[in-house]
Amino acid sequence: MAEIIQKDGTWTFDGDTVRIVPGTDKGVSLLRKTLGEVAVPLGALAGVSFEAGRKSGRLRLRLRDGADPLLRIGGGKLGDAADPFQLSVEGDRAGVAEYLVDEVRNALLLDQVPTGPVERYLLPGPALPITVGAGDATVTFDGERIRLEWNWKTEESKSSGGTRTLALGEVESVEWRPSAGLENGYLRFRTAGSSPATPPKYDPYAVELWGFRKDPLMALVGAAVVARLPHPNRPAGAGAKKTLEGAKGTEREPSPAEATGLPLAATAATAATGPGGPAGEAAETTGDDHDVLLRRLRELGDLHQAGILTAEEFATAKQAVLKRL
Repeated sequence: MAEIIQKDGTWTFDGDTVRIVPGTDKGVSLLRKTLGEVAVPLGALAGVSFEAGRKSGRLRLRLRDGADPLLRIGGGKLGDAADPFQLSVEGDRAGVAEYLVDEVRNALLLDQVPTGPVERYLLPGPALPITVGAGDATVTFDGERIRLEWNWKTEESKSSGGTRTLALGEVESVEWRPSAGLENGYLRFRTAGSSPATPPKYDPYAVELWGFRKDPLMALVGAAVVARLPHPNRPAGAGAKKTLEGAKGTEREPSPAEATGLPLAATAATAATGPGGPAGEAAETTGDDHDVLLRRLRELGDLHQAGILTAEEFATAKQAVLKRL
């Protein structure tokens, strides 16, 4: 296990997941504190790096396109301070940061994790229900409905219509923009009948943001909604495939074991050993056998990434191969 503890937060890597816990220092952004702990599965990573500096450095996780709803809604506009996938590292802890980077990179190489886009969110997004008051409204989302309640700062033409409620099925897309300079920001929910030309100040399905402290939290609301909309990278017609609900509520295709009714362990062991014998069997390996086992590890990584092997099956199979190396 690799771990680094800083004022900015704590990162822990156990071989399968990078667990990020924000720090309690007053310099840590409100967005990161509100978001809380984030668990990044290895399959969601495209890379990791450490940028050393004279007095301090920075750890960065690079996620695969489409893996995280917060990065999707942020569109590169979150900023370094609010980005949960960056960690400020003190100069005397550079060695620990480099060790964590090596461990993550080795795991990515062993599991042959691709770096390309994904077709479903691999991180669940902010926890529900979520309520944020900022700008000219308070927004609440419970997973099914979005509620916009106006305050005294709301333009009268917008507040006169009263509180607005949107069912998730009515939302076609979500846009979030932080304020920049003299330009106000906004969180906007687009529906079939909404006009993109309407300024957020007058749009009954938009929150106008003026750059105050809590404004960035509206990105969390947007991410929570985006996480439950159709994924933008998902091919047309993909929703017709038979799917199963995973442990965290995400959809996935049934594994071979689930499709055939075979026990998970039996399927995983077969995938791990193939014609070479049962999993865990003690045997001496020649140079050729060693290459075959390494190739089998890469194949298992591909099967796991493709969703053919579940995480449990993959872990069992990988352990069986590693015992024979």
